Amino acid sequence: MEAVLFVGIQGSGKSSFFKERFYSTHVRINRDVLKTAHREREFIETCLRTQQAFVIDKVNARREQRAEYIRAAKTAGFRVVGYYFKCGTREAIARNELRGGKEKIPVVGILGAYKQLQVPAAEEGFDELHCVSLNAQNQFIDEPASDVNLTK
Repeated sequence: MEAVLFVGIQGSGKSSFFKERFYSTHVRINRDVLKTAHREREFIETCLRTQQAFVIDKVNARREQRAEYIRAAKTAGFRVVGYYFKCGTREAIARNELRGGKEKIPVVGILGAYKQLQVPAAEEGFDELHCVSLNAQNQFIDEPASDVNLTK
């Protein structure tokens, strides 16, 4: 089974990427939808117990935040795949401006997430690590992670 962790600031394309790549195969675990850490844990535990593939769709800015998910997934025998969404603050803020209602994040939140963002590394326990970006046509570019593309 597979556990997928998204890493990237708000507006970097994580939820859109989920819809494009994982919607029909993985359960999406997103705190915006679930509202509480308790519910998030319950959903993850259910996926682990039932061997259901899932995606953690949230910022996951810090290594210690990711470590908890990686440890739990590995203990349950899951492969852990990371997707780092490489995106600058200007690009993220511009995309965020297209959002409406509660989906729109205050700019200070995006800047704060960027400031905390620690680029993921294979040494964290990922079995596979990808770098995702958007091209000029707003299409996702998914490349194997390397020292060249794993930068802020």
